[in-house]
Amino acid sequence: MNKGDIIQIKVDKYAFEGKGIGKIDADNPLDNTEPDSFIVFVNGAYPGDTVSAKIKKLKKSYAEAIVEEIITPSSKRVRARCKYFGTCGGCKQQDLDYAQQTAYKQEQVEDIFKHDGGFSDFIIGRILPSENVFYYRNKMEFSFSELQWLTAIDDKTVSNKGFFVGLHVPNNFEKILDIDECFLQSVLSSHILNFSREFFIKRNISIYNTKTHSGYLRNLIVRQAQKSSDLMINLVTFEENESLMKEYVTAITNKFPEITTIVNNVSKKKASIAVGDYEIVYHGSGFIYDKIGKYNFRISANSFFQTNTIQAEKLYNTALEYADLKGDEIIYDLYSGAGTIAIYISGRAKEVYGFETVESQFMTLKRILN
Repeated sequence: MNKGDIIQIKVDKYAFEGKGIGKIDADNPLDNTEPDSFIVFVNGAYPGDTVSAKIKKLKKSYAEAIVEEIITPSSKRVRARCKYFGTCGGCKQQDLDYAQQTAYKQEQVEDIFKHDGGFSDFIIGRILPSENVFYYRNKMEFSFSELQWLTAIDDKTVSNKGFFVGLHVPNNFEKILDIDECFLQSVLSSHILNFSREFFIKRNISIYNTKTHSGYLRNLIVRQAQKSSDLMINLVTFEENESLMKEYVTAITNKFPEITTIVNNVSKKKASIAVGDYEIVYHGSGFIYDKIGKYNFRISANSFFQTNTIQAEKLYNTALEYADLKGDEIIYDLYSGAGTIAIYISGRAKEVYGFETVESQFMTLKRILN
């Protein structure tokens, strides 16, 4: 068997993130009647599938392949809702029934504890599924690029150089999949994306280029609260342009009055990181507010906040349940970020300390050990 070979394989196990596992006869890949222990990880396949797959990577005891054709589909397959699925890196399992997704995740966690951790005779709780399979994220980060990633649905006559804004494809940090809709955040978020693209194209605004270290537009970030009506636009640019920003703010807030604040983060960094060296607030307070439980959190443009607000509350409640706090504990949250966990459990303990940096963690641990 060689790299580039096409094999037929039946998938009977699940690895992670859209990768199935099958076994083949390494000496004769076309004969799967008595497969030996040679394992093939097949990207885009699920247990129950029989697929034609192309070998992409070949090692001594396993191979990695990608689906070329689904010969017999698994009964758990569903039709992907998004037309970009399979190319875009935003979703990995949209063509798999959600209940089955959670079931496979449960199996993976159990397997990690048993085989990697060496544990046995333990009890694992059931997964708490998300209430929303789509439109659950409170933050989306879109990137601008002069280079487009072309897909099977694109017009083959179109140039892949121009003005594009959307999401990266996996393992490519240069070309952008130019999208006009996404089911991760909201319908309004997609409208904001499309309006912004049209606005900047009409004005012939440049896009930042990491090679020449020049250009203006870097990222468009939409933060949308789940427990309030707050909505933030954070435009990350290479430099300031006050007149353009004011024009953009006027145009987009007239079109979408739901927007409560607009921030311009200015980043001089060469790295493609959507965090500015400083920010300028052009509309509203520069913050949005969202709730986890009874606690109201103020979220800035560069704050870390759990991206699925509703699921975060389930996560924190589960942690509280297992902690079984009596009210006299002193708790250290050693990597607290925005401090959401520390604040959430604060009413159930004597004292809670949250530490954001590695240095503060080290000093706290040193004090505890002494």
